[in-house]
Amino acid sequence: MAKPSRALHKTSSGSENRKLALISSKGSLDMAYPPLILANAARMSGIDVEMFFTFWGLDIITKNKMSKLKVATVGNPNMHPSFHIPTILGAIPGMSAMASTMMRKEIAALDFPPVPEFIQLVMDAGANVYGCKMSMDMMKLTQDDLVDGATVLGAMEFMDITEGAQVLFV
Repeated sequence: MAKPSRALHKTSSGSENRKLALISSKGSLDMAYPPLILANAARMSGIDVEMFFTFWGLDIITKNKMSKLKVATVGNPNMHPSFHIPTILGAIPGMSAMASTMMRKEIAALDFPPVPEFIQLVMDAGANVYGCKMSMDMMKLTQDDLVDGATVLGAMEFMDITEGAQVLFV
């Protein structure tokens, strides 16, 4: 079996480091954790991390939304196996809140931090966090709406920063 390729880039000191670019476009609670877990694992492995939040993924790094993320119960094919909720019941008022509460308990039981704390943890570990300029303009968000330490960046600038990186769209 062939060994997977590793995305490398030159650091400011001239050495080569692996580099991971994570793109997050969904802002539900169940979609917030995959990029954060991957970013944390990468940083713990010494891999440079660039995180780009676009469209509804911006909710994950928007101060007034990041603590209130919910699990989508309507149109989520995984609701039944994960929480034993038939898809049709997802439309009942309060089901999203109940599923979100259940997921938060499961996340806490696994000793993962809440989203705002996890964002801060990966940033403190050296991950760079970017809000998509076009999506922010469309949603009438400003730099002040984002978590402290995040930067507003256009898609083309993100492409330049992540040249040669392993890219994961989450």
